[in-house]
Amino acid sequence: MKESGQDGVCGFLVKFSKKLKACSLSGLVETKSTVLEEEEDGVIYNVVVKQQHGAPTSATSSSRSQCVKAGTEEKLVQHLLHSFAMGDSSFITIFLSTYRSFTSTKRVLDILIDRLQHPPGESTKSQIRQPFNRAVCMVFSMWLLEYPEDFRSLGEPGLLLRLAPLLPSDPSGTEIRGRLLRLAEELSEQALLHDSSSDRTTPSPPADPTKFDPTKILGFPAGLIAEQLTKIETELFVRLVPYHCLGSLWSQRDKKGREGVCWSVRATVRQFNRLASAVMASCLWPTQLRSQQRACLLEKWISVAEECRARKNFSSLYAIVSALQSNPVHRLRRTWLETDREAVRRYEELSNIFSEKNNYSQSRELLKEEGTSKFANLDGKMNNRRQIGSSAQGTVPYLGIFLTDLTMLDTAVKDRLENGYVNFDKRRREFEVLAQIRLLQSSCKNCVFITDEEFLQWYQSVPSLNEEESYRLSNEIEVPCEPSSGRTLNPTVIITRCPNLNSSRTSLVADSDSLFDFPSPVCHFLSKFTKHMKSPSVSCLDVDSSHPTNDPIPSALTPSTPVKSHRRSVSCGNNPTNNNKVSGPDMRIVRIRMDLQDGNMYRSILVTNNDKTPTVISSALEKHSQDTKQASRYELIQLLPEGKELVIPATGNVFYAMTSSSVDFLLRRQGGNTPFRSQPISTETSATFPRIKAKGRRLFF
Repeated sequence: MKESGQDGVCGFLVKFSKKLKACSLSGLVETKSTVLEEEEDGVIYNVVVKQQHGAPTSATSSSRSQCVKAGTEEKLVQHLLHSFAMGDSSFITIFLSTYRSFTSTKRVLDILIDRLQHPPGESTKSQIRQPFNRAVCMVFSMWLLEYPEDFRSLGEPGLLLRLAPLLPSDPSGTEIRGRLLRLAEELSEQALLHDSSSDRTTPSPPADPTKFDPTKILGFPAGLIAEQLTKIETELFVRLVPYHCLGSLWSQRDKKGREGVCWSVRATVRQFNRLASAVMASCLWPTQLRSQQRACLLEKWISVAEECRARKNFSSLYAIVSALQSNPVHRLRRTWLETDREAVRRYEELSNIFSEKNNYSQSRELLKEEGTSKFANLDGKMNNRRQIGSSAQGTVPYLGIFLTDLTMLDTAVKDRLENGYVNFDKRRREFEVLAQIRLLQSSCKNCVFITDEEFLQWYQSVPSLNEEESYRLSNEIEVPCEPSSGRTLNPTVIITRCPNLNSSRTSLVADSDSLFDFPSPVCHFLSKFTKHMKSPSVSCLDVDSSHPTNDPIPSALTPSTPVKSHRRSVSCGNNPTNNNKVSGPDMRIVRIRMDLQDGNMYRSILVTNNDKTPTVISSALEKHSQDTKQASRYELIQLLPEGKELVIPATGNVFYAMTSSSVDFLLRRQGGNTPFRSQPISTETSATFPRIKAKGRRLFF
């Protein structure tokens, strides 16, 4: 026994010395990587060649990997069937996540059907066909599993009926064929029933204002309210289709005939609007309350926001904070003075989560830390209370961050190369953002909630207040301050004479950081891009920071008072002077909307020191789906704080003509009315997501 034990020890030492020697030799191996571009049959590949020098025999070994950089539409679709065999294992996933940016489901199926009708090696041995058949099954199996709605969106079963017989006859092919035929039956039934509804959420009927009791919210525990809001938000987030967030799709949602696209993002927008409206209505509707009583409502919503934070429900948290920061609520000086100091301090902390500094860096850091964790990373009793006997919480993010990143990518990176090839590198970058959304969705799928019918009935009874109603109620509660007798008012409208104007290239650009430590190309691209540009206010849920003309900032709201946080802070507002400047001296990002009945949608654009007014107007018309030939009939107007306007000269340089006090512009037909405005011009919707207005009441979609 003793001898065998020694043999065992000796054997271990021998093996250990061999490993140590191998490690020391590997340290002498030098690896060099070379990145090349190769084009073959309509596809450009990024090829990485790795060479190792200095092995024990001084031999040189090399390895080669490649991935698609760009290609024609047809060749990219065909590459689905060859990518796995070529070592580009991520191609199928990225393609299926992003192809809607440059082609359609019908077009992809047409190309695949043609390929299946003329497969490679059809006159040769079966060993050539087997890998091809496996690839076919892999593509359609993944497609049907991840994106079955693509096939349901076809509207008619013809393509599926053509495809089914072409699938392989092995067990995998037979199973996929059965699923396709069942989908074909669904499409046939839908055609018979004329069921073409694309929006899966039916808007609720308008609430009856006579049945609304604003103060009833005080009877619900803050934790219960937050739980019910988290339930609603989680269900919406799990149903979110990630590719609906792609900049190329979301930015086109208002075009005629595109009303049904991005339905899952629209549902999230409606919920954000509804919650913001509920917060504002409950604070403003009971105009007869005393300031102390109304302060209790503010404190209740601050407590609800805290509970949302504990549940990692950042969407509801931001909606509540934004509503409290809107001007109809913000201007209630006496109410805020009666609000508990500790509640105000907590409100400040919650507001800082959504600071636009460094493109929502604090929000991104929280998502990075807590995205897939079981509980929020909080200190104090609240966190202990939440974790005792509580199930793990998913994370519902503020979707605006992702929409901003994706819209920025769509604007900053070209869809096609100079030779017309589809830029697939752009799709890889977009996929990195979509992957982050899907990771957070996975954390929410097993969450379980109990419905509280009483709260939901109250929530559904909240009436919708428009901007005028919000200000009317706010002014009834506290009469606007009158200006001092010795002070003269500045003119409300500033107009420089100019007969006509042109348009602008609509770009949406924002600096961005990754939410997670993905080794992704998008992170490097965004960090590199932001060295040249800064635009934190291109976010999806932007909040306007200007104040009403007839509501100057109350003198009581100074840093010495406990309500100092209720000034418009960086947390949710825009600072046009600093935040929207491009880091270089010759560029700036602006936002332009049309002066139309439904022209509340802003489009963002990068303006350089070479851009003249006609160029800016033409591009703006194009982005708003208007006739660019009509550019000479429009004028470009900069919307200044306090409702003032500055008309940009028709042949002037926009960069030098504009002031630094605002980034919002209006495109108006010449000869239209230019009213003397006593209230600021509405700036309702941002380019990527609805905006909550500091002088309005809620988000507009």
